[in-house]
Amino acid sequence: MDLKNKVAVITGASGGIGSATAIRLAEAGARVIVGYNSKAAEAEAIAAALPGSGHKAMPIPVLDSAALKTLAATIEQDFGRCDVLVNSAGFTRMIPHHDLEALTDELIDSIFAANVRGPFAMVRAFAPLMKKSGDAVIVNISSIAAITGTGSNIAYGASKAALDTMSISLARVLGPEIRVMTVSPAAVDTAFVPGRTTAMVEKVAASTPLKRVVTADEVAQAVMAAVTHLTSSTGWVIPVDGGKLVG
Repeated sequence: MDLKNKVAVITGASGGIGSATAIRLAEAGARVIVGYNSKAAEAEAIAAALPGSGHKAMPIPVLDSAALKTLAATIEQDFGRCDVLVNSAGFTRMIPHHDLEALTDELIDSIFAANVRGPFAMVRAFAPLMKKSGDAVIVNISSIAAITGTGSNIAYGASKAALDTMSISLARVLGPEIRVMTVSPAAVDTAFVPGRTTAMVEKVAASTPLKRVVTADEVAQAVMAAVTHLTSSTGWVIPVDGGKLVG
């Protein structure tokens, strides 16, 4: 998994999956841009603790397309390239599926903006720079909820299904210079979902064949596989779900 002289950009890198992915990419030799929305201190600490050198924490406002184009130009100027883009930023809230009234128009719009429009805007902004690499990879972090229709709320699963389909389309139009892969975890015991407890995650995990909670690092390992090992694959979803889809 040698990524020496490569540059990786991660959105949502101050979160559990994003930070675990940053560590894996840095260990493989990449210079990592630790992207964040509001958690500047956390991102700075993560960037400073990464192995290797040349890492940097940077704000990445995924809902501001103009700012993203400026960011891509800045990274090209400062780093010279972008070989890996991991779209790990996302948003959701715990809403019982039966409570249709609680899933407001405003919340639906916010979820789809963060989980669909944001990743697309990142790809749109960075694709020209990544094509110059000639062998670049985009990995979108999705969710098994896209397939099972479960998850924190109905709109969240639907937004991740949209992300999966969008990734297929992007794989088709961005090749051969850029591969596009999706990593789809089951519930991971991180702070991503406000109000979700460890007990809730363990209950979900108990229903799977492997009967254990998926870790953030296991998701990061799947990202690494997509980047460094599955070099003839594009447009596919990699489940990291403890076997939930067959359970």
